[in-house]
Amino acid sequence: MNEQILTNAQLVLRDEVVQGTLVVRDGKIAEISQGKSQLAQADDLGGDFLLPGLVELHTDNQEKYFSPRPKVDWPGHLAMSTHDAQLVAAGITTSFDSVALGDVAGDSIRVEKLDAMIKAIVDSEKNGINRADHLLHLRCEVSYPGLMAFFERYIDVDLVKLVSLMDHAPGQRQFPPENIPKYREYYQGKYGFSDTEIDAFIVEQQANSAKYSDRYRRTICAVCNERGIATASHDDATIEHAKESAELGMQVAEFTTTMEAAKASHDLGLKVLMGAPNVVRGGSHSGNIAAKDLAQAGVLDILSSDYYPSALLQAAFMVAAQDNGYSLADAVALVTANPATASNLFDRGELKAGLRADLVQVRQHEVMPLIQRVWNQGKRVF
Repeated sequence: MNEQILTNAQLVLRDEVVQGTLVVRDGKIAEISQGKSQLAQADDLGGDFLLPGLVELHTDNQEKYFSPRPKVDWPGHLAMSTHDAQLVAAGITTSFDSVALGDVAGDSIRVEKLDAMIKAIVDSEKNGINRADHLLHLRCEVSYPGLMAFFERYIDVDLVKLVSLMDHAPGQRQFPPENIPKYREYYQGKYGFSDTEIDAFIVEQQANSAKYSDRYRRTICAVCNERGIATASHDDATIEHAKESAELGMQVAEFTTTMEAAKASHDLGLKVLMGAPNVVRGGSHSGNIAAKDLAQAGVLDILSSDYYPSALLQAAFMVAAQDNGYSLADAVALVTANPATASNLFDRGELKAGLRADLVQVRQHEVMPLIQRVWNQGKRVF
């Protein structure tokens, strides 16, 4: 029997923080008690916080390591190793690596690297190379004509535990009709389109959305519901969007762009997910609703680091420090218990007897919370 005793810690439980001791046996949390252990073999945490391992539902952090510069291909196992190391250093012990099935431009790097990324994620997990647990989040661009071929290819991969549905066409969610000028500006800058080319691009994207989006969205949700795979909406902007997502059986509302959509999603039982960088920066980089405003309204359920892993822990502590009704236990749940439950992972996300001993030791510094150690199933990985 492998046993560890972690004592003199501020244990961040689901509903409260208590000074106490946590016992790990054979990779699982065996006992939790208040007070300091007097056993000689106990590991004294010196009053540091002990949190559940962080659960990340939506990160594309790995993309930059597969193609660190334009026209540079990096070996998949090395890309995953770097990505994995960055995650565990940020306290993330479960990561849903998000991969794009289709893009607004058919020949994008995301599409070109898709097979290589999925293979590297699956192989590194299968071969026990990773220190965090890596699962797959399929991001389905429902206005992309070739989406279903990708979806059918990958939906049976064992690591697929979350599927999100998005439509980045002009006039849709992130870019409603009044924001089409911003759409033009963004994609002209990204792809170097001339005025004539961007006009044609907009017409093509709108036609694809009208032809494919609704059918693909409904088909994919039906398949996932049948298989028990969690689904998420993306960039919902209206009450009607939220109602549609709920009717299709979705569990998560990713990056809602307005307060009305966030409130409606939350009231309908969807877990509202926002970006941790949004919290750290004090607002959305694209001008949408600020996560702190959703916390103030009590409708913020999950945080995701998205593109910046270390933002996840920092954002949770920032939410707890704001005057919004979220205690530290509530704020930590945004990055642990809530994302775990929303993705049907019921064996982690809390400090609770019988669950996995995925743990993060955090020391509160006047500047920021500092990670001291990280364990995955009782094994120290950082």
